[in-house]
Amino acid sequence: MTASIVGWAHTPFGKFDTETVESLVVKVANEALADAGISAADVDEIVLGHFNAGFSPQDFTASLVLQADPQLRFKPATRVENACATGSAAVHQGVRAIASGAAKIVLVVGVEQMTRTPSAEIGRNLLKASYLPEDGDTPGGFAGVFGKIAQGYFQKYGDQSDALAMIAAKNHKNGVANPYAQMRKDYGYEFCRSESEKNPYVAGPLKRTDCSLVSDGAAALVLTDAETAKTMGKAVNFRATAHAQDFLPMSKRDILQFEGCTVAWQRALQQADVTLSDLSFVETHDCFTVAELIEYEAMGLTPRGQGARAIKEGWTQKDGKLPVNPSGGLKSKGHPIGATGVSQHVMAAMQLSGTAGGMQVPDARVGAVFNMGGSAVASYLSILESA
Repeated sequence: MTASIVGWAHTPFGKFDTETVESLVVKVANEALADAGISAADVDEIVLGHFNAGFSPQDFTASLVLQADPQLRFKPATRVENACATGSAAVHQGVRAIASGAAKIVLVVGVEQMTRTPSAEIGRNLLKASYLPEDGDTPGGFAGVFGKIAQGYFQKYGDQSDALAMIAAKNHKNGVANPYAQMRKDYGYEFCRSESEKNPYVAGPLKRTDCSLVSDGAAALVLTDAETAKTMGKAVNFRATAHAQDFLPMSKRDILQFEGCTVAWQRALQQADVTLSDLSFVETHDCFTVAELIEYEAMGLTPRGQGARAIKEGWTQKDGKLPVNPSGGLKSKGHPIGATGVSQHVMAAMQLSGTAGGMQVPDARVGAVFNMGGSAVASYLSILESA
């Protein structure tokens, strides 16, 4: 055990015309401190996850966390970024600060405001998380990148449209019970499977229901060392953390394998001394439904090319043998880039503390969070357990 989560906060995700990056950061920072029952003066270090890439005119945002409370002034504060895995990069940096003995209490915040940006710019900003010499002109932006991945997967393993629609329907159904989710509507399999005016093809075989939402939002965690956690009102403990970084160009790897994801899972499971069968649930990075499908294989739930079995046989449903995304995932919650990884850890902490309400997986004891940056480039895995 390297660190514990002792407090958290989460804004709803969605489109917020009256919020700013600053207001979102301030809100969750104060709420997380209050949830942990500590004052700003108790914080030793601050880590902010913020992708930006042009979404916000305000860059150099680490010090915005200090706006939450004057007592945060002069605390070490660092902004980290690793594409769509920015939030988990911030969480893992906080865990390392505690593991090294440099800090006893770390405040981690993840934030993004995306919806004020015009659609064409959103596509260009997100493509900055791809290898521009190869993918910079991809039609459809990042959806186009994953459309190519889906097309390649279909060519190798057959049409998986049924499985993708089942993943989308599962996550939409789960998201209905998530009070923070941007889209709380059970669309059902038939709607997700069928092309329609409301569900057109976006890129390759991916339809609108296969794509996560452009969002605004923030989430925060208070991390402590194990000894301090024992004195707190609640605690969720880290059993393991792993991070594998792969080549940026897709041409340098087999993009259908998500090898970095596999490496991160293997490292974390070994470090935690658990197997997939020991897990109560997984929160995984379903930026697109095809990503969740391939992640089933990368985590070892099925052999390569057989990810569809996990959804078609009900394994990953909320009442299945390994519930995946009981929160509704990015598909329902939305995907404010810098906030996503922190949000996933909050969702896991709620499950493991028995406070997930309608999302609750019965008797959740051990859970995993997988957060991915780019096209399987940055892979972060956390294994958490209830105290």
